[in-house]
Amino acid sequence: MADVKTAAAKSSGNQAGKPKNANNFLVNLLVVVACIAAGQLIFYMVLGNPSHFMDGATKEKPKDFMGTMYSGGWVVPILMATALTLICFVIERALTIFKAKGKVNSAEFVRKVQYHLANKNIDAALSECDKQSGSVGNVMRSGLVKYREMINNNDLDTDQKVLSIQKEIEEATALELPMLEKNLVFLSTIASCATLLGLFGTVMGMIRAFSAMAQAGAPDAAALAGGISEALINTALGIGTSFLAIVSYNFFTTIIDGITYGIDESGFTLTQSFAANYK
Repeated sequence: MADVKTAAAKSSGNQAGKPKNANNFLVNLLVVVACIAAGQLIFYMVLGNPSHFMDGATKEKPKDFMGTMYSGGWVVPILMATALTLICFVIERALTIFKAKGKVNSAEFVRKVQYHLANKNIDAALSECDKQSGSVGNVMRSGLVKYREMINNNDLDTDQKVLSIQKEIEEATALELPMLEKNLVFLSTIASCATLLGLFGTVMGMIRAFSAMAQAGAPDAAALAGGISEALINTALGIGTSFLAIVSYNFFTTIIDGITYGIDESGFTLTQSFAANYK
């Protein structure tokens, strides 16, 4: 019966997880689609406004920077959509990861918990978890609940109790880490793709420039300048977006590494404390 209940609970948990994953995918898809639509609107409605061109509706002679960006061609709105997508996921990751980092430095938090456990004051240690209110605190709280349960358990020996606490910490960690790493794939993908998109736009611009130079007689100066502008604008947008994506990705992964180290340290603290205090 116990095995049946456990299997049912796991099955129920998996079924509950599927809609959540589907919802996350749907939300991410909507964000990407919205950014693509926003990029197109900005390109055609803002940058392509006739007021940014000396020849008005013809849109062949840019008057200002926005008109020059519009002359970058059809790759520009794709790069703008990529940059907007990057901004959205940077904001989303920043809100999630800084919340997971908690209100108290993990090293200081672990020291306080060590002090309370040395004095066998588990309630005070749990209170420190509430104050930390981050991923390290959540994992430590789960471990402490099992820690207190093992103190009153007379059926297991010390090694088995330590293993039970360690297993609880591992399960809590398995719930926390995916939340921290979610959507980072968008940043790493944009870091690579933005550069390639910019290069693609650059090639298109250079093709246009060389086509103008290849005309019989005097080269079309306007077409030549337009092709070079297209190439440079796409290069700048691609490199700039890729740069921001790389910096953001490395920044967030550094913070996540710090949180992961804090979680590992908290797990080691609990198991060593129990082994020392309740032999």
